[in-house]
Amino acid sequence: MISIYNKEGIGDTLIVMLGASESTEQNFEKSNEVIRIFKEKTKQTVGYNFFNASSLIDIEETGQVYLNEEQINALNEKITSAGFSDTLVADASPKFVVGEVKECAAHPDSDHLSITQTEVDNGEVIQIVCGAPNIAQGQKVVVAKVGALMPNGMAIWDGELRGEPSHGMICSARELNVPNAPEKKGILVLPDSAVTGERFPIN
Repeated sequence: MISIYNKEGIGDTLIVMLGASESTEQNFEKSNEVIRIFKEKTKQTVGYNFFNASSLIDIEETGQVYLNEEQINALNEKITSAGFSDTLVADASPKFVVGEVKECAAHPDSDHLSITQTEVDNGEVIQIVCGAPNIAQGQKVVVAKVGALMPNGMAIWDGELRGEPSHGMICSARELNVPNAPEKKGILVLPDSAVTGERFPIN
């Protein structure tokens, strides 16, 4: 779940994204100052817009908002009062973490993609398809997990590249807005001393 609030830019509206979808496949329904956005074909909910959000919860941030359990409860009450059946769940886990590339193999249907098995926090190993030319087994890297919001505003969701599932993104220094990031294409490789699973700070 990704939550965004920018009162000056879009007014007193909290945007909550729950999954990926193209605008061409979306539809919406509105009730009681809440808009539910869903995939027309499957009816799967992919997001909510809450109007007059400041009357529901206190929001101090601009940009990405990290909602606590109390705020989530207030939003769920609003969803229920609007007649919708979804339940939002608070998630305080870090979305940018140090990962370790356990396996790296060439994509069978691409001359530039690699399929990695990358360990993230809590010992979990996830498959990530990566297009960086310098990706290699054994590297410590920065992983944007599903539910991360990149500095450029791109949301990270489960996806598929050339038929292979991908559950996150291995990041370059430029994608992370690291100061003095090199122009050369490639992921950010961290020192071997970096601790797998630790939160990676994003400005």
